[in-house]
Amino acid sequence: MVKRYFIWLSYDGTNYHGWQVQPNGISVQGELQRVLSTLLRQDISITGAGRTDAGVHARVMAAHFEIEADIDCKQLAYKMNRMLPQDIVIDRIEEVSLDMHARFSATERTYHYYIHTRKCPFERHYSCEIHYPLDFEKMNEAGRILCTYEDFGAFCKAHSDVKTTLCNVTRAEWIQTGDTTWYFVITANRFLRNMVRAVVGTLVDVGRGRLSLDEFRSVIEGKRRSDAGESMPGNALFLEDVKY
Repeated sequence: MVKRYFIWLSYDGTNYHGWQVQPNGISVQGELQRVLSTLLRQDISITGAGRTDAGVHARVMAAHFEIEADIDCKQLAYKMNRMLPQDIVIDRIEEVSLDMHARFSATERTYHYYIHTRKCPFERHYSCEIHYPLDFEKMNEAGRILCTYEDFGAFCKAHSDVKTTLCNVTRAEWIQTGDTTWYFVITANRFLRNMVRAVVGTLVDVGRGRLSLDEFRSVIEGKRRSDAGESMPGNALFLEDVKY
């Protein structure tokens, strides 16, 4: 009888071409499948809660796989951690019902994007350095505006094969953590490809005075990626949580 198992993990995405298996690059999904297939002695395919881009990290990621076997989940997690690279860590593995799906059963996802406004050797790998003053109050006003819309086509990577650009964004807010450090938190039921980095880039344009709040609304309503801001670097983006 087929059984379905959830894997909860975290990873540093620096050395990977993203979550999804790539023909010419190393991926997080590929590493997990390689180790699982070795340990379980059959080809194992896994499905993730999302597809983080190249260089993007995850503090919490969920994935599932199926196998016709009873598994000692604690032992499998232990063995996987012994075999996986140091930048991928299995938190736990658990059996779930067959109708639980890592991607489609998720009800909420949260991302954090980190920035710092003064050169710092300890921030550079996981935060984006910004060299100009930002109006965070205005950026938070724009974040509240963002939550009043449903269609985020303006922030979707061009030529993506998505069926819909509708998302339910419930939180979009900048939080200060130090004199020169901030992060942007955004929560939604789903995200489009490249959406968070495009949203952050557009909010930075608002904070720099390049876009007014009315112009920000027009960008959203226009649904054209070319009108939105630049996509921010991936190294400062973290998938923070996934809820089921």
